[in-house]
Amino acid sequence: MSSRDAQKIADEYQLDLVKISPNAKPPVCKIMDYGKFKFEQGKKEKEIKKNQKVINVKEIRMSARVEEHDMNVKAKNCRKFLLNQDKVKVSVRFRGREMSYTDIGKKILLSFADKVSDVGTIEKQPKLEGRNMVMYLIPIKE
Repeated sequence: MSSRDAQKIADEYQLDLVKISPNAKPPVCKIMDYGKFKFEQGKKEKEIKKNQKVINVKEIRMSARVEEHDMNVKAKNCRKFLLNQDKVKVSVRFRGREMSYTDIGKKILLSFADKVSDVGTIEKQPKLEGRNMVMYLIPIKE
């Protein structure tokens, strides 16, 4: 149907001619109340947003010379974050000459992941990014 004919019919019923998919060949149009259509679209978008889950990323920082007790305290905090269904970024910062001992940082991160393995798993293996070695942990699905 030509767009003129469709517009005449829409005017007869005091409705609007709305393009549903303008990129199609030929474009698809519908005769409807445009205000009502916008309202329904807004309602659908709100419903979709309501059902989405927001993922927070928490960060835990350590140094390459972290002591056992400090690591246990940080593991306890990490456990809380993972139980709260948050993603955790664990990083080890290297200062000065520590950059030549990145293997120690990797061992620290892997032992940290082992401490919280009952509530979280490694999503991204330890990787050097500048002066930091970073690892991501995600909560275990129940």
